[in-house]
Amino acid sequence: MFAVIRTGGKQYKVHKDDKIFVEKIDGEDGTVIKLDQVLMIADEKKSTVGAPVVEGAVVEAKIIRQDRAPKITVFKKKRRKNYRRKKGHRQDLTYIQITNIKAAA
Repeated sequence: MFAVIRTGGKQYKVHKDDKIFVEKIDGEDGTVIKLDQVLMIADEKKSTVGAPVVEGAVVEAKIIRQDRAPKITVFKKKRRKNYRRKKGHRQDLTYIQITNIKAAA
């Protein structure tokens, strides 16, 4: 069984016991969270596509750790104008493990 979930403005295809990085979700390590933005849920026999979400479907996950992405450098320049700007950015991420996928009853 797999599900397509939406969190942090992105979509992820997940199976049970998958470990993925998602945009930061508040919570301590070991906390169980419920992701209710399930866009699609499917198994070998049938699939259900939501409009926009599947009602009653929930994906449960456990927070493994809070982390940060590698630093990216943003450099802006305008030629012949002595305009230069250099900025760095590190995105906050949460590493989660999918523990259970529940379809609508």
